[in-house]
Amino acid sequence: MTASNASAGEGPEYIVGTPHAHAQVDPLAALRTPDDPPWDVYLTGTVFLDIIFTGLGSAPVRGTESWARGMGSSPGGVANMATALARLGLRTSLAAAFGDDHYGEYCWDELEQGEGIDLSPSRTVPGWHSPVTVSMAYEGERTMVSHGHEPPPEEPAPDCPPRARAAVASLNPGRRAPWIGAAARKGTRVFADVGWDDTGAWDLAGLADLEHCEAFLPNAEEAMRYTGTACPRTAAHALTAYVPVAVVTLGAEGAYAVDRRTGESAEVPAIEVEALDPTGAGDVFVAGFVTGSLAGWPLADRLAFAGLTAALSVQEFGGSLSAPGWSEIAAWWRRVQSVDGQDPAGLRRYAFLEALVPGASVEPWPRRRAVPTIGFRG
Repeated sequence: MTASNASAGEGPEYIVGTPHAHAQVDPLAALRTPDDPPWDVYLTGTVFLDIIFTGLGSAPVRGTESWARGMGSSPGGVANMATALARLGLRTSLAAAFGDDHYGEYCWDELEQGEGIDLSPSRTVPGWHSPVTVSMAYEGERTMVSHGHEPPPEEPAPDCPPRARAAVASLNPGRRAPWIGAAARKGTRVFADVGWDDTGAWDLAGLADLEHCEAFLPNAEEAMRYTGTACPRTAAHALTAYVPVAVVTLGAEGAYAVDRRTGESAEVPAIEVEALDPTGAGDVFVAGFVTGSLAGWPLADRLAFAGLTAALSVQEFGGSLSAPGWSEIAAWWRRVQSVDGQDPAGLRRYAFLEALVPGASVEPWPRRRAVPTIGFRG
């Protein structure tokens, strides 16, 4: 299925006055009304401080010292998703506990002041230190080491989440999150991913909150294990017995999706890029798919946009601060059109971008990127 220019509706709006005073596309401009919820997307989770080493020749070897050619620090965990959503022009609200330390202060400032994310449901927990993840990227892969403690029970409890068009949830096998059902009952469209099932059960019945979700976005291995199938595309179809829209990421092959309500299916190949750091790419993919879904684009356009944003993100350091904005998307679209010998079918697949980005690339601005030492300003 090829992309359609009709997917852009009446066209986006360009607004000025975000934290960096840059021009930014509002992909939902044609849909907004005075009765809208205050937020486009709500999410909750744990914010980590990510320290990323890149340019390693191989995985660290026991008993040796490895030197990395690059290093960056940035907010991580749920901050990856929140930042990706905000940079795509969605009004984003985050409920999270922040550590009462310099790491927590840094992450709060980057998200609230740097990205314009609403942190009114969040709070700083006195005496609690920020969780930390060290990520080592090499040969397109990554190895991570994390440390942290559970925040006190009085952390932000999203049992009554604010009104929002959509919410992004990470499902936990065998455990319900009361806020997911509460959000769905308010009319919020819930998009869910899932982590690796350490129990080994891989029981879809254990993902009880899936009943409240509009879309489920596992990777190929997760989808096949949960459905007991040997093919990720077959798994996607099987998942639609539990959720209206199933999206299965296929790694280097791209992504495949099925919409039970329309009978529509779509597959979009991945964009080949040289990956510097894959941290957070899955979160950026989900953010791109949520953006297209809220804007009402066709399924293939949503998949293509999600894959593009993820591909752009892996070419920068860090998880949250590598997420692309509309300037990067516009620049990529202009660039690929100028290269001789491009596959016409590939260009048609992304033709829907023409109505989304302005005639000239969105003016670039000083985007925050991951920096080696906390305290530096990019």
